[in-house]
Amino acid sequence: MNLAKKKELAAKVLKVGKNRIVFVEGHLLEIKEAITRLDIKDLHKAGAIQIKEVGGRKKIVRRKHRRRTGKIKKKVNTRKADYVIITRKLRAFVRGLVRTGAIDKEQNRDIRKEIRARGFKSKRHLKESLEETK
Repeated sequence: MNLAKKKELAAKVLKVGKNRIVFVEGHLLEIKEAITRLDIKDLHKAGAIQIKEVGGRKKIVRRKHRRRTGKIKKKVNTRKADYVIITRKLRAFVRGLVRTGAIDKEQNRDIRKEIRARGFKSKRHLKESLEETK
């Protein structure tokens, strides 16, 4: 006998999914005769209609992060970038001094050589060394 409609009704009344409704074999005739919502509730209380527990799923164990090409964090050496920044700054400063006539071309050449050899730590250091030579 087909009790699909009764199963739908029971699912609505008991507020669970159709797949969770189970009809007990011995009470199938009573279930077939049940028409109203109250009949379904009474059959559930009597034990003719049972509700399966929610199956759920197993808890997934998260995998550990693997160290691959995109995850490798290498310590970056910034010496060259620092050298480029300070060199450009000092050369621009010296260029301005040559234009204003504060130093001559020969002094310019010597200062540029010293800049290249990292003789000055900063612009202030360069200014102090220029004041000492005067």
